Amino acid sequence: MKPISWYKSLAFPKNRREHGCFIIEGKRAVDQILTFHIDSIEELLHTDDTAPPSTAKPIKIRAISAVNMKSICASRTPQGIAAVVRIPPDTYTSKIPEQPLLGSRVLLLEHVQDPGNVGTLIRTAAAFGVNGVILSDQCADPFSPKAVQSTAGSVLSVWIRKTAEYLPLASGLKNRGYKLLAADLAGSESGDFKNLGPHILALGSEGAGLSGGLLEMCDYRMRIPIAESGAESLNVAVSGAVCMFILRECCHP
Repeated sequence: MKPISWYKSLAFPKNRREHGCFIIEGKRAVDQILTFHIDSIEELLHTDDTAPPSTAKPIKIRAISAVNMKSICASRTPQGIAAVVRIPPDTYTSKIPEQPLLGSRVLLLEHVQDPGNVGTLIRTAAAFGVNGVILSDQCADPFSPKAVQSTAGSVLSVWIRKTAEYLPLASGLKNRGYKLLAADLAGSESGDFKNLGPHILALGSEGAGLSGGLLEMCDYRMRIPIAESGAESLNVAVSGAVCMFILRECCHP
């Protein structure tokens, strides 16, 4: 039986990488994993006064005290249920997934450092049918407690690659016929994306935007028209949601 300190250690990136696991908490998020990714669950945790959910397959279940649950979870008021989940293989590599996992729609995040925004963008990508998310090495870890919490259980619904080699990875996809689109304040407000085909949508950091190297690779630059007298720009998670919706509607009328 693992000591409680082992579960607590998963709050840190080094230990998540070493053990290949992360913590997901809360009934809704755990139910999502149980329903769609039960084979990725290493262990289910519940407090003494919280009944564990029924599972379609036998998995390891452990009861712990409410005090220990609170020490493991990131939220101030844990719901009494959490799970230790295995990080998918190849997450921290630049290996291009094979079909059908690869899919035709990819989100690329460059240096998005807020874990809440990273988690929200992963959740939005999953909701809009995006197949995978590429993150630069300077992005927040998608399996950090705040990012996982922001995904609401959707963190395993897309394939993820977090790597310093994100530009060569994007270039490799372009060589396979994918078009690269940038969400860019200096871009065009309109575009005909009806025949776009496989594509990558790139979003930059909250402050600096996309790097010159990535912009040079882009086939299209998208700009969301806003009332600049009301706001200078949109939050990156909001911008990503708008762009993903536009591309989904154009590519799948």
